[in-house]
Parts: sequence; structure tokens; C-alpha cells
Amino acid sequence: MSNILRKHRAAALVGAAIVLGAASLPFALSSSSTALAAPAEAGGALTSSGSFAAVVDADKPAVVTITTTMKATNASADGSPMDEQFRQFFEQQGIPLPHQAPQQQQPQQHAMALGSGFVISPDGVIVTNNHVIDNAIDIKVTLDDGTELPAKLLGADPKSDLAVLKVQAPHPLATVAWGDSDKLKLGDQILAIGNPFGIGTTVTAGIVSARGRDLHSGPYDDFIQIDAPINHGNSGGPLVDRDGNVVGINTAIYSPNGGSVGVGFAIPSSEAKTIVAKLQKDGSIDHGYLGVQIQPVTQDVADAVGLSKAEGALVAAVTNGTPAAHAGVKTGDIVTAVGSENVKTPKDLSRLVADLSPGAKETLAVWRDGKTVDLNVTVGGNEDTQKQAAVESSDDPGQAAGQPSLGIGLADLTPDIRQQLNLPHSVAGAVVANVNPDKSAAAAGIQPGDVIVSVNDKPVHDARDVKTAVADAGKSGRKSVLLLIERGGNKTFVAVPFAAA
Repeated sequence: MSNILRKHRAAALVGAAIVLGAASLPFALSSSSTALAAPAEAGGALTSSGSFAAVVDADKPAVVTITTTMKATNASADGSPMDEQFRQFFEQQGIPLPHQAPQQQQPQQHAMALGSGFVISPDGVIVTNNHVIDNAIDIKVTLDDGTELPAKLLGADPKSDLAVLKVQAPHPLATVAWGDSDKLKLGDQILAIGNPFGIGTTVTAGIVSARGRDLHSGPYDDFIQIDAPINHGNSGGPLVDRDGNVVGINTAIYSPNGGSVGVGFAIPSSEAKTIVAKLQKDGSIDHGYLGVQIQPVTQDVADAVGLSKAEGALVAAVTNGTPAAHAGVKTGDIVTAVGSENVKTPKDLSRLVADLSPGAKETLAVWRDGKTVDLNVTVGGNEDTQKQAAVESSDDPGQAAGQPSLGIGLADLTPDIRQQLNLPHSVAGAVVANVNPDKSAAAAGIQPGDVIVSVNDKPVHDARDVKTAVADAGKSGRKSVLLLIERGGNKTFVAVPFAAA
């Protein structure tokens, strides 16, 4: 659901530069060539002069520039799907972001995205961020010596924001080795290598500022925060330690002014290495799915339900028809373990479930009525997530059954979506996830992010209510349906004709 709020975006936080039409940034690809130093020469701490030259000599030849061509839409001009997640995180922390005026509607055109990556095998396997190559129709990789090669996408995983590419290497390529991010400590020195703004391969130095940052962008959020300057175009480039090993993948920045302010975020290598191996093998990852909305267990909650520690994941809601519902999970349960793994925070539960294979049978330990109850659950997968994320009035099924189609996709108002839209709990309804530009809803002015609160003056509480009310209106012979829309704190009636559907 992170893409439904693109039009409400306040700042560009993800480090892939999107270059659109006349606003394109001229990017000069580095043509310098550097011989690969033996790993032993790069090992160890700083030299007596304080130089990182040995590390850079070893690693720079393995860092590549990635340029992609994609079909631009009005939505893509607003930024990466991850931007809104990062914006919400900083606003929740009370960190102000600059106001950004809405971008003008532009006709579809080709767009270019710029990012970085690094080679992990001599035959041309390259790691980068998913958002660097997302929706690409053509991918090119430029090596450090200036050689430009077409690239094939081996696999991508939006939830972890990782992707793996393959080029036909004209010769064995220089590579970098995975390091152990679990050994990183606050204050450790690191280097970020990439191609900021397309000016050419650039190296910046800094330290590890924080560990375990959760930006609420997915189940794998465990970012390394760094103060090494990274900017647009650095996304997908390696974060290396003093031994020249990759300990992270540079992914995002907090930027109130569009440039680096020393607050960057990298995916830890301990997480990336495992996911990259799966993507190389299978091309995608089918994450486990449970179907619950969860929140932290505060000390007050623990005291109220008799838990000895404020740990676990409190179930705020269970979605009907999901694996959790079938297993008997109830609102108010506190999940304390998945199999043999303890759950101390909601993030633990999200990660443990995401790591499970769809169809796997697992035991959930939940705290209910003052005691632990074990529930047997059959884990769902990506398809289940997609089915629950949006209940769409699709053209073919609806029209085949004689039901009207407005051309909108709907989703229920989850706590996360409420936060993103800044909706009070008193507002009920369904959020518009997407709008078909060729259907009547688009012509009537319905936009993604709108909340439908009533249909023909009858309040609705979720996406299913909206779909049912629209179908009933069509069956009754009405020529249009009257929707009450909540948008930006204001309510507006919008009449959508069936005839144009």
C-alpha cells in the first residue's frame, strides 16, 4: 500500500535519481580504469597516513553504475514507492520535512533511473536495490573502466528492496566479498562507494551512527545508519568496512534539502547475503503471510493482561479468511513465539513470518486469558497478501455478473494506512488504492488516497461494504452512484456514472 500516497509525497528520501524528460540530469559515467589489488593488500585498518587508498584500489573496480529506462507515468514522477514509508517514519519521530508543491501532470514518456551496484562473482552477477530497477524495460550496467553492458534481471524482492542482475562479462570481473555486518559497532569506520548524481564513481567515508533502524518500509527493516555522505545515485552501492568487505547496501537518506545531511541508511550484509542467494537461485522470494495487524506490548498492556515482561506482538485486528483467522488467532492475543523463536517485538513477528515458506505449518504461542495457548497455523504467501491488500471492482468478473465497474481498487483502513493519511479513528470506510484512468471514477476526479466513507448516503466500513453497495446500486437500476469522499480532512460528494464505466 506504500504506492497509494505517492501524490501526497513531501520529500525525496530514496537514493535512486529519477530523471524525467527535459529535467534530466547530465550524468557522466566514469571511464577511469583501476587494477584490482589482491585482497591481502586491502586488509587491515587505516594506514599511518590515515588513507583508505588500499581499500578503494581493491573495491572500486567492482562497483558499477546502473541506468534503467522505464515507461514514466504521473505516479512515477512523484518518486519511489518507498518514499512515503520513509517520510512517515521521520514525521512520526517529530522530524520536520520541507513542503513540496504537487508536481504538474505530465503525459507518459520514457524516464531514466540512475543507481549503483557491485559485482559479487567474476561471471557478472551484480547486486543492487530493487527500487533502482523497479519497472525497468531496459537495464544497462557501466563497469568502472567505462564498458557498457546490457543486464538481465535474475531476481528481485520488493520487501527487502534487493535485486540481482547478470551481465555477459567479456572477461572475469573484479568482485567484492561479503563481510559480517553483525560485527559492526557504533563508531566503526566505513566507506560508501557509488555514483551520486551520475558524476562518476565516488568514495565517501564515515562511521556507523546507529544500528537496527526501523523505517517502517517492510518486514526486514534493520537498517545501519551512517554519516558517510550518500546522495541520489548511491542506491545499491556497497558499504564496506576497513577490510574492504561489503557490510551493507546503501539504500536511503533523510534529506530535508534534497542532498546529503549525514543521515544515510544501508541494508545489513547479514540480511542481504541470504536474500541475494535466494534470488540467484529462484528469481523471487515468496514470503510467508499471517494476516494480522499488530502493535507493541507496553508495560501497561503487560500489567493489564498479566504478562511478566512487556514483550510480544499485540494483535490489534485479524483479517477474515487469512491464515491467522483459520488458526483461531483473536484480537487481543499477544504472540510470544513462532515455533521455537521468541517474539519480543512486532518486528520480530513480521520477520519470522516473512521468512517462513508459504504452506509451512508452524505453531504460534499466544498469551490469552492469563495463559499461553498454542495455535497451529498454515502459513500463507504473496498471493494471499495481494488478495487482502485490495478488493477491486474488476472489469471482467463484475461485468460478467452484471455488476457495474467504477475502475477503482480498494483497501481496508489499516492502522498503518490511517497513520499515513492522518485519519482520526472516527473516520470509517475504504481507501482508494488505484484508479483506472480509462474508467468513470477517474473522469469524476477520484484519486488514489481518497477515502470512501459512504455510498448513496449509506455509511461504509470497509472495502467489502463499498463493493456491495456499488453492486446493489447497479442492480436497482441507478445510472450513477454517489460517493462521499474524505480527502485531506475535507469531505466531498462525487457522483460516478455507471454508463461511463
